[in-house]
Amino acid sequence: MEKEQHSETKWEAKVSTVLKEATADQIWALYRDFFNFHKWFPGLASCYGIHGINGEPGCIRYCGGFSIKSEEGENSVSWSKEKLTAVDPIERSLTYEIVDCNIGFKSYVSTVKITPCGSDSESGCEIDWWINVDPVKGWVMEDLVKKFEVGLARVARRMEEALTNLEE
Repeated sequence: MEKEQHSETKWEAKVSTVLKEATADQIWALYRDFFNFHKWFPGLASCYGIHGINGEPGCIRYCGGFSIKSEEGENSVSWSKEKLTAVDPIERSLTYEIVDCNIGFKSYVSTVKITPCGSDSESGCEIDWWINVDPVKGWVMEDLVKKFEVGLARVARRMEEALTNLEE
């Protein structure tokens, strides 16, 4: 896992992970399914479209789960509404922002990019996830980044396992 951190006003970070058994195109096909991220992200119980066409800029998904504590207390579902703002299938990247939530994010933008490892497009891939958020009350930036690192590693493992099971 690679991690970069910058800035005092905004929390900015990048987390990365490498998949050895899956190509960038295979992972991109799973990742760009914006309305079904719950299949891959641990702690996300549901994810579904509430506006627009899945994978098209401007579409909005609802995500609910327990991975980040809700402002409403320990036992309530944490939720966010996330708008897809950009998709680049050539670069295998997408950008989204949280437009409403109960998890304390006042301003949140993420970009995910999937790139092949090495010059051979069959030699695995890397997922990079950039996060740009206003500081979150009750959080320390390092703890939030760690949560994203762990989440991305689990996403990668689930995606790689799903692709391996398809090939068997």
